[in-house]
Amino acid sequence: MLLDTQLDKYYFERYVLDVAIATLEKGGIASKPETHEFLPPVDSWSFPKHPKRTAILPPDVDLVEEIKKFIAANEAYLKEADCWLGTWINPHTQHYYLDITTSCDDLDKARAIAQETSLREGRKIVALYNPKRNQTVYLWDDVHE
Repeated sequence: MLLDTQLDKYYFERYVLDVAIATLEKGGIASKPETHEFLPPVDSWSFPKHPKRTAILPPDVDLVEEIKKFIAANEAYLKEADCWLGTWINPHTQHYYLDITTSCDDLDKARAIAQETSLREGRKIVALYNPKRNQTVYLWDDVHE
């Protein structure tokens, strides 16, 4: 029914706007595009599962439009059970990072997985983030990319 389709479109538009606002207010957020659910702050370490798919965008982009494009381009990855849409503003560059986020409860294990994934995919994962602790752990000396 057309009304349901229109309603779904508006709910999605509102979700994307909420993601953009939360990113700007909090510096980053994790959410599920399929359900429009936001990940509550949990004591685990988040990082990109597929760093080659991470979008790094300059501060002057239309964040809402970029989030829509990112979701469309990565729909299958974002539907993986252990994946979320992750957003982050790099405090050193003010660039936006949009990625397919996963997490691990143990910091050392998360760091090892992230570094191994970075090397395997040929693209650095800049940092791990723990939303419950509001703590960022940088993986490399050069965080200005």
